[in-house]
Amino acid sequence: MRKWWPLAAICLGTFMLLLDVTIVTVALPAMATDLGTTLSELEWVVDAYALALATLLLGVGSRADRIGRRRVYLVGLIVFTAASVACAVAPNAGVLIGARVVQGIGAAGMFGTTIALLGMHYGGRDRGVAFALWGATNSVAAAAGPVVGGLLTQYLDWRWIFFVNLPVCLAAVAMTLLSVREAKGQGRQQADVLGAVSFTVASGALTFGLVRAHSDGWTTPFTLGLFGTAAAALALFVMVETRVEHPVLDLSLFRRPSFTGIMTGALFLQGAAFAYLLYESLWMQSVLGYEPVEAGLYILPMCASAFLASVLAGRFGPWPPRATIGGGLALVAMGSGIQATLDAGSSGSSLVAGLVVAGLGVGLVTPSLSAAALATVPPERGGMVGGAVNTFRQLGFALGIAVFGVIFQSRIEGVLKTDGRIPDPHGAAVALSGGHARSFIAGRPEYERSEMTRLVREAFTSGLNAVLVVAAALGAAASLIIVATVRVPTADAGQQPEAGAIPGGQETRADAAL
Repeated sequence: MRKWWPLAAICLGTFMLLLDVTIVTVALPAMATDLGTTLSELEWVVDAYALALATLLLGVGSRADRIGRRRVYLVGLIVFTAASVACAVAPNAGVLIGARVVQGIGAAGMFGTTIALLGMHYGGRDRGVAFALWGATNSVAAAAGPVVGGLLTQYLDWRWIFFVNLPVCLAAVAMTLLSVREAKGQGRQQADVLGAVSFTVASGALTFGLVRAHSDGWTTPFTLGLFGTAAAALALFVMVETRVEHPVLDLSLFRRPSFTGIMTGALFLQGAAFAYLLYESLWMQSVLGYEPVEAGLYILPMCASAFLASVLAGRFGPWPPRATIGGGLALVAMGSGIQATLDAGSSGSSLVAGLVVAGLGVGLVTPSLSAAALATVPPERGGMVGGAVNTFRQLGFALGIAVFGVIFQSRIEGVLKTDGRIPDPHGAAVALSGGHARSFIAGRPEYERSEMTRLVREAFTSGLNAVLVVAAALGAAASLIIVATVRVPTADAGQQPEAGAIPGGQETRADAAL
């Protein structure tokens, strides 16, 4: 059993960092009441963490290859723990968002090294088992976040969703020190600082622009300036990565259809499967009046089905990555589509069947994505590709939150405008989408409240249906892309070339297949 201690240490840290991506979704209405937030601020409580995590993963993975993967993982754990305490004691939304950024920086140090550490500690059939359990941890953590968040928020306080990280992360630090060995890549290469910074600016400006677009408008100078900044930074990133000797992301890999397909699947997975949970949580709590635990329990079946699918895929695999990733994304699309049938009389139970189907898809996709990506490079480049696949996953989640926020609020505003009884539909949509439905209804004259409740329910379900339809379309498109492009051999999907087996500049068999 001693050989599995490194896996346990890595999975424990991974569970906490991924739990914190979605654990806040059920707590957002309580945060909105306590801190007086808007929808934009609520989105940033989620996106600040996901975006910091996503934009730093590339640089962290490559840097860890040079200075030591275990060292970077430990530093990330410590930063994540300290920032979690800062989140827990935040007096306002601004401090909370800032602490979430720092928390995401620590999470990047952890997540950017996990795939390479697993590949370093396990080989052969053990590697397949390790990736299956790690994939199950990924699936369960993301899906369990709303349930854990609901329990802590309802029975303690929303701040405990961050306090709980302290003992768990300290345990992960101790286990890592005792069981995980250090490893570095070959040579001491110069860091691609400009590439990492330009990618961070491009991702951040794009997400910030999308968030501001639905509050300030698409054509305001500030919004256009953010989109312009994102475009310029992206152009700079491409230019740097094609010229620097040791890029944070080797863009030549995108010439291979399989690699491009894998990254597309990673980008669309988190957005199509998880980004809409924020808006479903707002609907269940602020409109239907559910307590946090009840709202979380309606999402629990997604967690269970994701875990089951990951375990069964590992037990009866290996399967061709094209089948597991493409089929899993098709299930994610189907699950979103099943949910997109809400009306003013719907309850939380209307979501359960679709969440179960989506969870099965998540459980199939998650371990296959990482294993297939790792098969494309020799061991010393594992950090770079591991960081890349996780970067695209978390970037997809951050962009999904922002894009869905635009759709959600605009649909609510459209329903309010059509009704004609709300003098300021935009302002009302901002308040409703920010989790203040109860206070909005309570502020109307008593004789209007019953009809206003019906209107708010209609507006919310219209917004949710639109979001879920887009999520289904993203999942379906990604599934088709995977089926058309990915050709990683089944035997290599969970295996990384052995250290020293590949002369410099030569391809692995998996690379050749790409």
